[in-house]
Amino acid sequence: MDWATQVDSYCERLGPGLWAEPLNALTNGAFVLVGLWMFWRSGGLPMARVLSAMIVAIGIGSGLFHTYATRWAGLADVLPILGFILTYIFAIHRDVWRQGALASMLFTAGFIPFAAVTVPLFAVVPGLGSSAGYAPVPLLIAIHAWLLRPAPVARGLAIGAILLTLSITFRAIDMPLCGVIPIGTHFLWHLLNAVMLGWMIAIYRRHMLAAAPARR
Repeated sequence: MDWATQVDSYCERLGPGLWAEPLNALTNGAFVLVGLWMFWRSGGLPMARVLSAMIVAIGIGSGLFHTYATRWAGLADVLPILGFILTYIFAIHRDVWRQGALASMLFTAGFIPFAAVTVPLFAVVPGLGSSAGYAPVPLLIAIHAWLLRPAPVARGLAIGAILLTLSITFRAIDMPLCGVIPIGTHFLWHLLNAVMLGWMIAIYRRHMLAAAPARR
């Protein structure tokens, strides 16, 4: 595989060049800003700070992909996202479900077969296209929200699932609506995702701060 091969998958990109996708590139700054903000707010919560740093990494990786637009940059884009997903699953099982480290790791590993089963199902949804690869995530968040109800964290997770579903929608319609919206809609995926990821850390942070007195 030639890792330097150019990738052209977005409406905004009309040719080669670092700034062929200015909106898609610049809106990755939202991830960096949100990640730094949540890192600053998460003092005393190591896991929240790890997740915040991962949001910054997502912004950097996605920024590389939407400038260099190569296969290696695509890997830099998706790996931090996968890392955030797996780390958040672990954190929720360990710190919200109050499961042990081993059980939490097993549930985290379970995301891989869960995605392997559900991605092909989402792939047949008309118009979803490559965004089917992300669709299992809001489903999993919604499942957790349902199982955790009526705990306060459940409502926050449900809102997160809705935000991510809306974000995925903007990603999915980027190319289909390219003739109508020449700049595309992928940049909205970035902006909404930045908000959503910050929200997910805020939910975790709020839960940990509320649970702290009970653990003393």
